[in-house]
Amino acid sequence: MNPFTSQGSYPSVRLRRNRADDWTRRLVAENTLSADDFIWPIFLKEGSGGSELISAIPGQARVSLNELIDHAGRAVELGIPAIALFPATAPDRKDSQGSEAINADNLVCRAARLLKSTYPALGLIGDVALDPYTDHGHDGLLRNGRIVNDESLEMLAKQAIVQAQAGIDTLAPSDMMDGRIGALRKALDSAGLTDIRLMSYAAKYASGFYGPFRDALGSSSALKGDKRTYQMDPANSDEALREVALDLQEGADMIMVKPGMPYLDIIQRVKSTFAVPTFAYQVSGEYSMIKGAINNGWLDPHKVILESLMAFKRAGCCGILTYFALEAAEQLKRG
Repeated sequence: MNPFTSQGSYPSVRLRRNRADDWTRRLVAENTLSADDFIWPIFLKEGSGGSELISAIPGQARVSLNELIDHAGRAVELGIPAIALFPATAPDRKDSQGSEAINADNLVCRAARLLKSTYPALGLIGDVALDPYTDHGHDGLLRNGRIVNDESLEMLAKQAIVQAQAGIDTLAPSDMMDGRIGALRKALDSAGLTDIRLMSYAAKYASGFYGPFRDALGSSSALKGDKRTYQMDPANSDEALREVALDLQEGADMIMVKPGMPYLDIIQRVKSTFAVPTFAYQVSGEYSMIKGAINNGWLDPHKVILESLMAFKRAGCCGILTYFALEAAEQLKRG
């Protein structure tokens, strides 16, 4: 039975009545946005110099540790609950194994210790993948031209441990190796780190929208080949549900879909099927398209930023990783 057939019709029913006033629109809104919904990605760089603007991601910068406290403080002041850390690793610290990923004094670990000592209540999310650290630019280990799965799991588990011990609250595996949630959960639990959460990039697609992000990390020029043997085919939807189901069975606490706006259907299917905390990453390519149009005067930032983020809430997201986090929180604060 169609539920709408019993709800009357025009002229007795006029849906515009509930749109007539601001207070009515607020009362009947099906979804809302607040600063609580945002996670702000921050790019880190070595050295003590000033921040470096990222041309491919307008308005975002690589930040050194001596600037990080003030930089992250902007999120704290706006009530944003968490930030995600991504390191731009110097070329001389990269190798075929991604060894810097398991260095307990690497850039992410130093940043985590610094932030936790200053903002203990700020949530810290750490990326678990090898691509910032490998000289071939892949998320796992490369052997004879092929990304090997099980050997990569061993490195990823070690990376997870050093990040958690440094103060990262939630680990976000983005590598897309099979079995990595179970491997990380087992390693963390064995190390007594049972409270560390896993936000699995369960449905991460082999997307062209990652380009500006790879430029920001310096991994695009290093990448040999592509990532289609481990990231998902954009043509597939049912496969995403299989990925999510496996990750939940292995111990994932939260699920991530990446990219965001081109995959709203996947977000909706994940949330309606599993009813678990579901997040999306409004990735660099999405952000840069919108920001570029804003900077050219083609779009109104006071309309499109919040509209783009509301799409994620409407699809079922609990929260969104977005480079618009500060701008959106400031707009919401102004009302």
